[in-house]
Amino acid sequence: MHLDALDLKDFYGSPLGLVVRRLLGRRLRTCWQDVRGARVFGIGYSAPYLSAFRGEAQPLGALMPAELGAVPWPEQGQSLSVLVDATDLPLIDECADRLLLVHMLEGSEKSRALLRELWRVLAPNGRLLLIVPNRRGLWARVDTTPFGHGSPFSRSQLAKLLREAMFTPEEWHYALHMPPFNWRILLRWPWFWERLGLVLWPAFSGVIIVEATKQVYAAVPVREVKRARRMMPVPAGVTPRKASRVRGPIASSN
Repeated sequence: MHLDALDLKDFYGSPLGLVVRRLLGRRLRTCWQDVRGARVFGIGYSAPYLSAFRGEAQPLGALMPAELGAVPWPEQGQSLSVLVDATDLPLIDECADRLLLVHMLEGSEKSRALLRELWRVLAPNGRLLLIVPNRRGLWARVDTTPFGHGSPFSRSQLAKLLREAMFTPEEWHYALHMPPFNWRILLRWPWFWERLGLVLWPAFSGVIIVEATKQVYAAVPVREVKRARRMMPVPAGVTPRKASRVRGPIASSN
């Protein structure tokens, strides 16, 4: 089963999804404590986690790949979500201070091209944060959550992939130690079960979180595929006919 943006939106609106959002959001805040004035972009389905940075980061955008589709975000006010080609982002070079990749890498058929594109748009002192399913964890074996779809990763696999794309892994975190079930006893005390899992089965977390930096002096390889034109961002909900009117890259300045 291929998940799309609507499936992910439904999951994060469910009781279990709300708990996941709280647990991972807290870890994300630990990594990025101060993003005031920073240029922050999420790739994949990042809206549930980007919400914590509204009012701080400038600009802030949720870049949703064509294979997932796009939904309006936020639901009220100006939309900050756009539909993009994840391997050919409508961003200028070195324009992002923070990049969050979630619900993307495990389902991508062009993971190396994706990471190289993120390398291009990330500023020299920027930070890339990836959240991926843990190959050893129970969440990767249960398809009732988004983390049970696609190809999960081990730490060594993820480190190798990042280094090949000229990133340096800096910090490793493990989260979602609670069982991936929509049981009342789990949802009522998620922090207790999370701490218990961290003690009893720390290697079997649901996700691996890694923060990486850009190798500034790495050589830039020639793109494997040449495109006649870039795929322009499309505001969520815009029809293909209206999309043809969209022009120009997303500005990186305030």
